[in-house]
Amino acid sequence: MPLQPPPPTAPPVGPYEVEVFFDGDCPLCRREIAMIRRWDKRERVRFTDIADADFDAAAYGVTQDRLMAEIHGRDAQGNWLVGVEVFRRLYAAVGCGWIVSVTRWPVIRPALDVAYRLFARQRLRLTGRCEKGVCETPAAGQNRRAT
Repeated sequence: MPLQPPPPTAPPVGPYEVEVFFDGDCPLCRREIAMIRRWDKRERVRFTDIADADFDAAAYGVTQDRLMAEIHGRDAQGNWLVGVEVFRRLYAAVGCGWIVSVTRWPVIRPALDVAYRLFARQRLRLTGRCEKGVCETPAAGQNRRAT
């Protein structure tokens, strides 16, 4: 089911080219976001940590589980982006357009999209975040990490 635009009460994207909703409890995600933050010299990216105790997915018209299932973003107009397209927009915003252009090639684009979806399904397990073989995401309003 495609994501609907955020409700009018959702925080605006603002002067950014893209907003990324990332899992700050994920070690791999934190490393990638830290790298993008360093490269974002012109502050074109808004970073929103969905694991932050104050984050409220409902304010954006989505569920915490949906945001945890795969990476999400919004463009400057507030349109939702999901999966590899979020990374494409992030890298373009920080000046790595040459990487983005390669990921749009006809054979590479679908392969990356499939590979990311497979990774996203196993992300909690691959980053050591399962307990006793059970991988669950926190329910909305029950984010684990306080700032």
